[in-house]
Amino acid sequence: MRQTVQKLEQFYASRLGGAAQAMVSRRLQTLWPNLDGLDVLGYGYGIPYLHNYNDSARSLIYAMPSEQGAARQMSSRGNISALTIGHELPFAPSVFDRVLVAHGLEEALLMPALLDELWRVMKPEGRIVIVAANRAGLWARADKTPFGTGRPFSRTQLSNALKNSGFVPLVRSGALYCPPMNKVCGMRMAITFEKFGETVCPGLSGLVLVEAVKRLYAGRDRRQKKRLRRPDFSGAGALGASTNISPLREQAHNND
Repeated sequence: MRQTVQKLEQFYASRLGGAAQAMVSRRLQTLWPNLDGLDVLGYGYGIPYLHNYNDSARSLIYAMPSEQGAARQMSSRGNISALTIGHELPFAPSVFDRVLVAHGLEEALLMPALLDELWRVMKPEGRIVIVAANRAGLWARADKTPFGTGRPFSRTQLSNALKNSGFVPLVRSGALYCPPMNKVCGMRMAITFEKFGETVCPGLSGLVLVEAVKRLYAGRDRRQKKRLRRPDFSGAGALGASTNISPLREQAHNND
């Protein structure tokens, strides 16, 4: 059962949510310093992390699962929130330059199918960043936060899931090293924990982030080309067994 959009909004309005937003945004900013002129998709609940790019991105769309519900977001073009059904996305192929997935993968019923859909709607050489709860971190055990529900991941598990859908992982990192306690999640303390964790115990972050790229020669396209090179002719046996003579061959036979 997914977290509802109301619970997510309440979490990000809290002290713990503010720490999560600040620490993930800090890491995301190093991966994507700017998105000038790019088409961007946020899947799940990416509003807290993508709102800083509203003015620079050429287009920004939030796709939210129907089980979660959608929070209305407006731009100069109107509403930019879309409600999605299941793992299917209502977009044409090769539309987005950047995709951020937050609160989108941990509770997905068909995770491989969802990753395949995200691959489909991305442009070649497009980048995707997935933010998910770290199975080795404290936040995955905190039921009072949205990161305590669904399946947590290790960096390796997340990278392998992306590889299986045709992505090429580029960067693996962590964020949110402070414990999920209101007393120690002030901004100054959160940054102190962040710097300490990145240096001393990088594997114990609350969240894991993996950035990957869509390469056409990798994954699914490579497998597809392999199938095309070795076609299955088992259903075409009648072609070799046919005794009918084509009109051209019959004419050549008569001329002889």
